[in-house]
Amino acid sequence: MHAAVVTEFGRSPVWQEFTDPVPTADEVAVDVVAAGLHPRVRSQADGSHYTSEGALPLVPGVDAVGRFPDGTLRYFAVASDTRGTMAERVAVDPRASVVLPVGAVPVAVAAGANPVMSSWVALRRRIDFAPGSRVLVLGATGASGSAAVQVAKHLGAEHVVASGRDATRLGALPALGADVVVPLDDVDAVGAAAADVDVVIDYVWGQPAADVMRALVTARQERGRRLDWVAIGSTAGQEARIPSAALRASGLTIVGSGQGSVGRAAFVAELPGIVAAIADGTIRVDATAVRMAEVEAAWAGQVGASTGRVVLEA
Repeated sequence: MHAAVVTEFGRSPVWQEFTDPVPTADEVAVDVVAAGLHPRVRSQADGSHYTSEGALPLVPGVDAVGRFPDGTLRYFAVASDTRGTMAERVAVDPRASVVLPVGAVPVAVAAGANPVMSSWVALRRRIDFAPGSRVLVLGATGASGSAAVQVAKHLGAEHVVASGRDATRLGALPALGADVVVPLDDVDAVGAAAADVDVVIDYVWGQPAADVMRALVTARQERGRRLDWVAIGSTAGQEARIPSAALRASGLTIVGSGQGSVGRAAFVAELPGIVAAIADGTIRVDATAVRMAEVEAAWAGQVGASTGRVVLEA
């Protein structure tokens, strides 16, 4: 078979012949139909993700839509760091899969499940998220952030404040459910707009997160009211200087959400709802399909859209 193969961290994968997967007793061999080129996949391929095993060669890809031996089309995730989904075939544990609803578009599901999953699982599994809550999404102009705006509303948020740096994408977020949009560069404005939120979904971390945290806590009228800050991404930096006073003088609670803080069984349990919401259009996904054999060009940004998620299609 052929696969996208990484032989050196930091270099694009190459489409080449690779050994066929050998399923374990709990796995089956699946024909890959579409696999998303997510930021998570790029960090897997350059060895920088916190779950990286540091082993080479590796086939990148953490999830996909595939044709199973019983003929069903399913979305699935893989746990291996080295035998990923950007290949013609992959070994899959069927327990980590969900059958696509009739009429579902495989490319849309492959593009959307990963970014949607990040906020969906955070709200469902990491905090006690109540219908009617007010939410701030930091980094709302990326694929995961724009999905988070929609996920929050779908799961019952009453009011969503969206903040990001891309002015064009920020302006498009009210159509996806954002009630207020605020440029991330205007920290005081973000704090004022989100002064009464119950939850922050944070994809940026770093200094911007620390600055917004300080402004938000200062702007709150009821400082003792609980505020759940969920760190999911770190596009602005791996470290944030959090003043201890922000924790001592407020109801601020900081948690993370991702592999490790949420068990695999919990992720799998949420898959049917996630896939259904994408399949029926409840959560809109911007995706561009590129032939899997063109993975080098897609990786370099030479093919595919400049916005939205690139999906490698068999």
